[in-house]
This record gives sequence, structure tokens and C-alpha cells, in this order.
Amino acid sequence: MTDPVRRTETPKNRAPSRRARMRAAGLKPLLVWVPDTKDPAFAEKARREAKALADHDPAGDEIMAEIEAGYEWPEWKE
Repeated sequence: MTDPVRRTETPKNRAPSRRARMRAAGLKPLLVWVPDTKDPAFAEKARREAKALADHDPAGDEIMAEIEAGYEWPEWKE
């Protein structure tokens, strides 16, 4: 078995050239921050906000029943 081809450039040196190629293709970098859904505080805040919305909706009990049913679903494994 032969040795894999090793790059001589470090990731630090490759990043600028990749960015330049992506910009040349008409793209721009974008950094997006999203909530950490595995944080227990996230689940509690989502539950509070959903309850507040449901309390102000005539169909609030139905909405909360759907949310609670969905909360019990097992995690998806891909």
C-alpha cells in the first residue's frame, strides 16, 4: 500500500486561498449563531415561550398538547 499524498500547506495557509476561490465564485462568508438545542436551559425557555403563545391563543390547549406530545419523541438517529 502506498502512502497518501501529503499536502505541504498547513490549514492556516490553505484557508485564505479557499476563501479567495469561494469569493471568485461569487460567494461570501457568513457566520451564523444558533441556539444550543442540547442545553437544558434551551428546552425550558422553548417550553415557556410555547406556553405563553398558547395561553394567548383560543386553541391554546390543543397547541400545548401537540408540543408536549412532540417533546416526548425519541431523538432521531441518522
